[in-house]
Amino acid sequence: MMNANLKKLSFLVFIFCINLSAFAQSKNVQLPANWFNLDLLENGYFGISTEKAYRELLKDKKPKQNIIVAVIDGGVDTEHPDLKQVLWSNKKEIPGNGIDDDGNGYIDDIHGWNFIGSKKGNLEFDNLELVRLLRIYRPKYQSTTNLTPLDSTQKEEFALYKKMVGDFGKKYEDASNTFSVLIAINKVLDSVAKINKKEIPTLADIDQYKADDETEEQVKTIIRKGAKEDGSFEKFYKNIKEGYKQYDAMLKYNLNPKYDMRAELVGDDYSNSYQKDYGNNDVKGPDAFHGTHVSGIIGADRTNSLGILGVANNVRIMAIRVVPTGDERDKDVANGIRYAVDNGARVINMSFGKSYKWDKKAVDSAVKYAEQKGVLLVHAAGNDNQNNDVEENYPNKFFDSKEADAYKAAHKKPSKPDFTPPMPMPQNNGMGMRPPYDRSALVKPVPIDTVKFNLPHASNWIEVGASAYKDDDNLKADFSNYGKYTVDVFAPGFLIKSTVPGNKYEEADGTSMASPVVAGLAALILSYYPDLKPAQVREIIMKSVSKVAHKVKYKNEKGENVRVLFNEICVSGGIVNAYNALKLAENYK
Repeated sequence: MMNANLKKLSFLVFIFCINLSAFAQSKNVQLPANWFNLDLLENGYFGISTEKAYRELLKDKKPKQNIIVAVIDGGVDTEHPDLKQVLWSNKKEIPGNGIDDDGNGYIDDIHGWNFIGSKKGNLEFDNLELVRLLRIYRPKYQSTTNLTPLDSTQKEEFALYKKMVGDFGKKYEDASNTFSVLIAINKVLDSVAKINKKEIPTLADIDQYKADDETEEQVKTIIRKGAKEDGSFEKFYKNIKEGYKQYDAMLKYNLNPKYDMRAELVGDDYSNSYQKDYGNNDVKGPDAFHGTHVSGIIGADRTNSLGILGVANNVRIMAIRVVPTGDERDKDVANGIRYAVDNGARVINMSFGKSYKWDKKAVDSAVKYAEQKGVLLVHAAGNDNQNNDVEENYPNKFFDSKEADAYKAAHKKPSKPDFTPPMPMPQNNGMGMRPPYDRSALVKPVPIDTVKFNLPHASNWIEVGASAYKDDDNLKADFSNYGKYTVDVFAPGFLIKSTVPGNKYEEADGTSMASPVVAGLAALILSYYPDLKPAQVREIIMKSVSKVAHKVKYKNEKGENVRVLFNEICVSGGIVNAYNALKLAENYK
């Protein structure tokens, strides 16, 4: 008889198998490496018409200015051959002399700065903001009940605490369940490799493997289906190994309240929001995959015959490291923005985000500083297929202000019932790639009050969702967040090939890839029309989108498959287009 744990694992594997195809767009397709720069009518791929723009609009024009684009991210490989020629270099600083030659407070900041490191090394992992907040509020409210006398501030904090406890419970349960499945898949993959005396098995090896039990038979089904969905067994194998690594880190570090290496590895006065004299000059850090990929999309060298073509041809990439494996901290984000502004960036790409805030006023202050200094901020909308009009997503363009406080006080949400976190699963359980079935999809959606979108906000901000390559009802990338009032535009973010550490190129998808497409477009516009202000560049990009006239499908808050017009999921109702934008910029008044 199957024991209880094995029954549960078998059920989880079954659910995982169903969700593998139910929630994911097929990656069983070969796309041109440069598809995001191609033209829909000419090439059949819903790119942003960059190559058409260079060929027809820019061939007899010379760029007027080198545009510095700051990549605030997890690190950039400054030795990548497709990036070396497009890196920003601080000409006022003498490399390696251990002196702050330009007096900006940062020693040997040649290509940028790392705000999550010190002489002792670099911070690779950190908690989710949710966990950091629970560490603060749990001692205060863990024994509190709904009958405990509380003042208005305490009631607000207690409501937040209960929400966080519920969110943590769901995240931990989902991570544990997914990691259990990944362990099972890895066990089969490793067993088959060992039996066949291979480092990596083949799909034929998997088919020939005799399963020990029903669970392993279901795992074989997952592997076959996953290989088909991902386009090859090799891609599926790589994704599973990467997923195992991600979910392992999620449980060991991101969701572990006992883990906190900030003081030891960064050593700043974390309570001082406006301290800036900390960090080191190692802008690559321990894991530069994400930031290197983002950088290539923006400006990979267009003059060589290597790899890919970035969107912008006259750009300099400034590397600013603030994002660990885990959630970024508001203090570091604020300092990253200020560093970029003070060192000449005209555009800042921010492919990161989180569901909770801690020190938003520090970030707001930095955003306002960038606004005053004429710097455009481009931000990824997130990858949870959530409606950002309803759900919280930080950082964002809306300021914490008196008006926002007044609105919040007048529109308090009813408190949710208490949530009891599930019992932790056995040691070594962790987190994976795409989240499993989201029970919050069963919650009845709250009607949207559009008044809040007119509250004080930044004029120099573009929020970007991710689109796929085909002009059909799957155009919205299935993972992409959306928002009729909060997501400004969509841009290619599905199977985007770009630079990665080790002189390599790989495909990745996410709004993290869509955001640098828009940042690269903004830099391209500014390089030929440098007198434009951030709000003007934003207006040009939004007014020049390729409008999507047909409906697209996605899963709404209730978990239902729905089809809506594109202007119901973003402000502009379209996909950014370089050709249209440059034509509009030429005659912009």
